[in-house]
Amino acid sequence: MPRDASPRRYLMCPPAHFRVTYSINPWMDPAKPVDLPLALTQWEDLRDRYLSLGHTVELLEPRTDLPDMVFAANGATVIDGRVLLARFAHAERVPEAAVHGAWFRAHGFTDIHEPDHINEGEGDFAVTASWILAGRGFRSSPLSHDEAQEFFGRPVIGLELVDPRYYHLDTALCVLDDAADEIMYYPGAFSPGSRAVLRRLFPDALIAEEEDAAALGLNAVSDGRHVLLPQAAVGLFRPLRERGFEPVGMDLGELLKGGGSVKCCTQELRA
Repeated sequence: MPRDASPRRYLMCPPAHFRVTYSINPWMDPAKPVDLPLALTQWEDLRDRYLSLGHTVELLEPRTDLPDMVFAANGATVIDGRVLLARFAHAERVPEAAVHGAWFRAHGFTDIHEPDHINEGEGDFAVTASWILAGRGFRSSPLSHDEAQEFFGRPVIGLELVDPRYYHLDTALCVLDDAADEIMYYPGAFSPGSRAVLRRLFPDALIAEEEDAAALGLNAVSDGRHVLLPQAAVGLFRPLRERGFEPVGMDLGELLKGGGSVKCCTQELRA
C-alpha cells in the first residue's frame, strides 16, 4: 500500500567550490579530479527533485575556502525548531560550524546550542519517532550523545561504527518513516553490540546488502513515501517498493568523491 509523504524543509549548499584537495575519509582521493560543472548539475537535479515533490529548500551560501560545505547535513541537527550546531573533528571543516550558526541566527532560529563535544550534525544523528540514533567511532564523540539528549529532551541511542568506509551514521543507516520508527541499515558497519541493539529496536528494518551499502545507498532521504537514494544501489529498489515506498534514484557520482551522497547534501529543518 502506498505511503503518505509529508512536506519537508531542507537546508542545502551548492557545490560551487567543491573539490578534493585533502583526505579525511576513505572515499576522498586528491589524485582523482572533480568535474565541477557535473557536480553542480547533479546537485541541482537533487534540489529540483525536492522542489518537485513539494518540499522547501533553503540555501546556504558556499565559501571558496570550505569545499565540503556542500555536505550541509553535517553542520547541525534541528529538532522541534531547536538547533544543535556541529563541532567538527577535522580542522579542514571546523569553520563550517560558524557559517551554519550565522545562517540559523539570520533566519529566525533562537534556541541554538553551541556544543561542548564533537558532533557532526545529521552525519551522526538520525531522528526517529521514539529516539535519536547517534553514531560514534570515527567522528562524533560519545560525550555528544548525552549533550544531545539533554538539549533535545529525547532518548539517545548510541551506535558504534566499525568500518571506516561508513565513518558517519548516515552512510550506514537511513530513517524511512520517522513517524513509525522504520529504518534501513547495513549491519556490517556496526559493532556486534550495536547490531544487537538495532535488531531489538527495529526488528522489521530493511537490511541492506554490502554491495548497496558500498554504493552509499543508505545515504538517502525519505519524506515518508519517496526515498531519494544513489541510483547505483539497485538492490534496495525492490524491497523499498515492496514496503510501499517509491525509490527515486539520483546520480551524485561527483560528490561521492568527497564521501557523500543524497543525505550528506541535505539537512532537515524540523519545525
